[in-house]
Amino acid sequence: MSDWTTWQRQANFIAGQWVGADDGAVIDVINPASQEVIGTVPKAGTAETTRAIDAAGAAFPGFAAMALMDRLALLWRLYDALMDHQSALAELLTVEMGKPLAEAMGEIAIGAQYVRWFAEEARRAKGEIVPAGVTGRRILVTRHPVGVVGMITPWNFPSSMLARKLAPALAVGCTVVAKPATATPYSGLAWGALAEEVGFPPGVVNILTGSARAISGAMMARPDLRKITFTGSTGVGKELIRGSAGTVKKISMELGGNAPFLVFDDADLDAAVQGAMTSKYRNMGQTCVCANRFYVQSGIHDAFVARLVEKTAALKVGDGREPGVAQGPMVDMAAVEKIESLLRDAIGKGATVATGGRRHAKGGSFFEPTVLTGATQAMTFAREEIFGPLAPIFMFRTEAEAIAMANDTVFGLAAYAYTSDLSRAFRLNEGLDYGMIGINSGLITTVEAPFGGVKESGIGKEGGSQGLDEYLETKYTCIDGI
Repeated sequence: MSDWTTWQRQANFIAGQWVGADDGAVIDVINPASQEVIGTVPKAGTAETTRAIDAAGAAFPGFAAMALMDRLALLWRLYDALMDHQSALAELLTVEMGKPLAEAMGEIAIGAQYVRWFAEEARRAKGEIVPAGVTGRRILVTRHPVGVVGMITPWNFPSSMLARKLAPALAVGCTVVAKPATATPYSGLAWGALAEEVGFPPGVVNILTGSARAISGAMMARPDLRKITFTGSTGVGKELIRGSAGTVKKISMELGGNAPFLVFDDADLDAAVQGAMTSKYRNMGQTCVCANRFYVQSGIHDAFVARLVEKTAALKVGDGREPGVAQGPMVDMAAVEKIESLLRDAIGKGATVATGGRRHAKGGSFFEPTVLTGATQAMTFAREEIFGPLAPIFMFRTEAEAIAMANDTVFGLAAYAYTSDLSRAFRLNEGLDYGMIGINSGLITTVEAPFGGVKESGIGKEGGSQGLDEYLETKYTCIDGI
């Protein structure tokens, strides 16, 4: 049984070697629960990124040409390694990010599931022979790995967000240069250690930490890095989209959200409250698909509020490694200050705190899980992502009103609704302008389905068969004179 420090790599993984920044510069990594420095990582920049891209480019021809079953065997070994060391990898994640250990265990598990899913799905990356309109001609449509892929991942799911990018890319024969968030780098660097352990050729997987602007700039400047995949804020995503235009890179962007959670009068109240708790407070509300705005129909509003407040007030807050803890710390004080700003705005516009609403007595970046009533479309969180344990409740009267308010945002990632009316479920499928919709479910992420949004929530999909397409190019070959 390995200890979490076994996987704490304090160096970058480039061309199969563990190296520091050229100038020796480092970045402190802080445990948000204790505010203690748990280690450092290199502060890499343009030169180090350039070498990583060179290594990935050199490794690409051989890796792409590897027999499919040999390549997939590496992924199967990677799956086994993740599950063999699940506990240690989960504790590492909790120490650097703060989420409860049970959630971290689940994150490692779903990351492993992505690896297994894409190892299976790659065997179905088929082309086709298309009937030609001319005698003696054959039309072939074939699919090929896009090449070197740049990956930029966020701090809130530092292992699984990289998993659902790495797994499909490696499955089809791409090579990778990945940059995890500097707030939670160790879970990303652990993928380099795992790749090394299971035998991926040097240069196939490269992981480096440091300046986001310098690393992404180096990625954008290189025409031989053919794809960028990013998970993070819409603002940064727009910058990357603009930057990718210079070399016309293939892009996939999983960006911000502002998820509505609709509860109709005919909903199963207990199921709706449980779904709300799961959706809102998972990872302390720091997820791009968590419920941001609760729209509750007038007939069930008061009962829903009472039960949600009761369950919210009962959540145990503390270090994610302590037994029974359901809410860890926010990632940093800036996240706490954002929640406080949203609260001040809402209270100033007439909202009422039903429970919580303050920094937690534990200090640091701990914050009380909070329920607000009397929320309106005039409040800032109706337009902006909360990213914290704040649940604002709006009241509505008609289905049309609820759909209109739910869609009143530039975002379109995830939406949720609770109803026992099957006809309404189909109307919501048509009416809600979101890439993912959960009907009577507050937790919808799964490896078998495409994950991604519409409008300003992103471009492209991760997961499902569609997730494989993001790392493949399509070629047409015409053979004449047959």
